[in-house]
Amino acid sequence: MNKLIFVTIMWAFSFSLIGVCLKGVDSTFLALLRVGVALICFLPFMRFNNPKLAFTTAFIGAFQIGVMYLFYYASFSYLSVVEVALFTIFTPFYVTIFYDLFSFKFRKLYLLSVGLAVFGAFIIKFGNINEGFLKGFLLIQGANICFGFGQSAYKFILEKKGLKDQMHNFGFFFLGAIIPCFVAFLIFGDGSKTALNLTQILVILWLGVGASAVGYFLWNKGACEVDSGVLAIMNNALIPTAILVNLIFFGAKADILKLIIGGGIIYLSLLVHKKIMKYYGLKNS
Repeated sequence: MNKLIFVTIMWAFSFSLIGVCLKGVDSTFLALLRVGVALICFLPFMRFNNPKLAFTTAFIGAFQIGVMYLFYYASFSYLSVVEVALFTIFTPFYVTIFYDLFSFKFRKLYLLSVGLAVFGAFIIKFGNINEGFLKGFLLIQGANICFGFGQSAYKFILEKKGLKDQMHNFGFFFLGAIIPCFVAFLIFGDGSKTALNLTQILVILWLGVGASAVGYFLWNKGACEVDSGVLAIMNNALIPTAILVNLIFFGAKADILKLIIGGGIIYLSLLVHKKIMKYYGLKNS
């Protein structure tokens, strides 16, 4: 679980960096650059020893990262940084639902702890919504569904395969992701919005190397070390963390009381989940 906590803190800065520093740059171009930088990081480690697993990983990456980034970056044109973070509150449901579908199981009590986490994020959610609410909301839900499907599928497949050495295979994750990003840029990209200044180049390098290459590798590896309920809850823990970063480092405004109460409920959901795990006789990861 330590990997998930570390990546949560890392990703918390991504919301503000994208919403503030990369504002005005074509969203499909940004998605393509970020995935491309991450892919370059893994090229030296890639091994095509298991073609079936490589193609499966690429397929998952196409959705979890590729299509997800296209939805995610586009949403910043309609929503503020705080709103983008808040509208990810439904991700835990998608994570749990997809994983249960893959496993042909349905642990009803997981909905209690996951629902509690969503409720905590929902408390933080109340505030002013701009005119692009519906479009931005739908874009974020598209991103949430892709992200939930991807990490659940990756966790399920690696648990089934029993693969411990993920380094040589993970590059295919970004190889798959770059395909929809490249196609989207060719079709929808705006060439007049691709000029970058030095700050934006540094931000993209950080997002590609740090948040994507290192972040997603550790996140998906950590996802295989915990059960699906903890994975779902950690998705929502990103919300208050991202908002805090936006408040402290980027000067945004938010209701501090709601943030504290909502964050406290999300933490409580982790405690409740531990009890549920004991009920199911599962090991506390």
